[in-house]
This record gives sequence, C-alpha cells and structure tokens, in this order.
Amino acid sequence: MTPEPVDQVLLHHVIVVGGSLTEWASLTEDQWSTRLTDMGKVADHVGAQWLILRPYGPDQSAHAVPERSARVGNCLVVAQPDTDGRRRLARVIAGLQQRGAFISEAAIDAEMNAPAQVDPDLVVVLAPSRRMPPSLVWELAYSELVFVDSPWLHLAAQQLDEAMASYAHRHRRFGGVD
Repeated sequence: MTPEPVDQVLLHHVIVVGGSLTEWASLTEDQWSTRLTDMGKVADHVGAQWLILRPYGPDQSAHAVPERSARVGNCLVVAQPDTDGRRRLARVIAGLQQRGAFISEAAIDAEMNAPAQVDPDLVVVLAPSRRMPPSLVWELAYSELVFVDSPWLHLAAQQLDEAMASYAHRHRRFGGVD
C-alpha cells in the first residue's frame, strides 16, 4: 500500500534540526525510542524514506551522545549527534581522499546525505528564522526550510506533521521568477 502524500507532494528525505547535545543527552532510552517512532510514523505517512535528526549546533557539552536509529514502516529514522556541519564536510572530503576516491560534487553529496540517497526535500529547524543551524552546511543548498519555534524537548509528532503540511502548500518555482 502506497502512503498518501501530503497534498500529493511526496517527501523522500527530511531533516529535523533542534536541541543541543546537552538536551539530547537528557533524554532516556525510552524517550528516544518514543521520539524516533513517533517522528518516523509521520515521515513514513508522507512517503519519506529517510528522517534524519541533528542537534542545532555546537555547544560546550562534554556529553557523548550515541547515534540512534529505528526503522518505522519504510522510513529509516536516524539521530545523528553531529553538531558542526563544517567539520562533517571536512571529514567527508578527508575520507574520500583516504580511500583514493575521486572528489566530486556527487561523491561529497552521497557521503554528506548518507544514509539517505538523495538531497533533503525539507529541513525543519526548531528555532526562530534569524539564523541557520551550524550543524548543516551542505544540506541547505536545495532544501525547503520550515522554522518551528519550539524547544527540542517539546518536539511532538504534530509539529513535524504541520511542518510537512506547510511544505506541501508552498509554490515552488525552482529558480524561476514569475
């Protein structure tokens, strides 16, 4: 059975950015399990194959937060505790060099989006729209942005659903002007 898209707009890859490593570390394993499952249900419902969660940006936390993942229907939900997009980009390029791979936009794109196989359609930022999250660098180039002024610890599936509905109602011109 094919999921019903939000107003006939399918999302394949969604990123949600919010919270600090300190806030991420404060969640229990049960809270993480519930969060991944609840968010995954919303993403799966609109056909997303990948839902990536990342903290907003660098903080001075000494917390080591493990990566977590869950499969919810056809959607892989991954919480990646990487807080600095510039460092991640540098690591990707260094890894390609170490493997002797040809460094191209396509190669960098594939590594930066992993485990997703496509650029994000939508980035949901849990913050006011005054500043872009430093945990993302590459992913912002071709993604639609939706800002949700809500703290990470209060993120609920309904907010993700509303962000996806906002995305579905946008008129995209893909660089055109009219």
